[in-house]
Amino acid sequence: MKPKTVFITGASRGIGRAIAEKFAQAGYSLALNCRVSRQELDSLACRLHNTFHVPCLPLIGDVSDESFVNQAFQTIQQEFGKADVLINNAGISHIGLLTDMSLEEWNRVIQVNLTSLFCCCKYAIPAMVQDQSGSILNISSVWGAVGASCEVAYSASKGGVNSFTKALAKELAPSGISVNAIACGVIDTSMNQCFSKEEQRQLADEIPAGRFGSPEEAAELALSIVSAPSYLTGQVITLDGGWQ
Repeated sequence: MKPKTVFITGASRGIGRAIAEKFAQAGYSLALNCRVSRQELDSLACRLHNTFHVPCLPLIGDVSDESFVNQAFQTIQQEFGKADVLINNAGISHIGLLTDMSLEEWNRVIQVNLTSLFCCCKYAIPAMVQDQSGSILNISSVWGAVGASCEVAYSASKGGVNSFTKALAKELAPSGISVNAIACGVIDTSMNQCFSKEEQRQLADEIPAGRFGSPEEAAELALSIVSAPSYLTGQVITLDGGWQ
């Protein structure tokens, strides 16, 4: 039986990297994307191929650029036939007062965190509809539901991801395609290294679990959601240690 293929955006580090490792371990063929970290992504693809003996295709480019995404899916089709699973993980944050934020900075957050979902889903869906199967998983944030001071653009983009998830799930359910999201709390990745050790300690004290989540925990949840029956769809599942 031909192994399934997963396309993971933002795969060179953090949650995306952990998801790539988890799906490689499960036997998936991998199409891995990042925007600029070519050396890290190539190294990851080589290691996962050698360790788990699965095909690994690195794809370097900006997934908020429709022309790149179109080409990426053509390459995936040539190499693997189609992407059975799409994991939209690419994301950036911006911390600061809204009044200090430029329109260019605002647009970049929205493009990377939300427009990339439109581009990737647009080109992933046709083959999934043809096969009447597939799974789309979007990596969101608890701030998409409750908002965060000094992270207005990030919160708005993730709120958009949550609504995008619920709406697209209704659109694709008749075709047997599931669309879900994980709303992450504080995960121990480089995105949170902007906080001092003391700020990180104070933040961990606010979380009932008493710690940050790990990328590996997010990856384990991602695989379990993708492996679930297609009747599980339109859900934004929170992973935050009981925080929000």
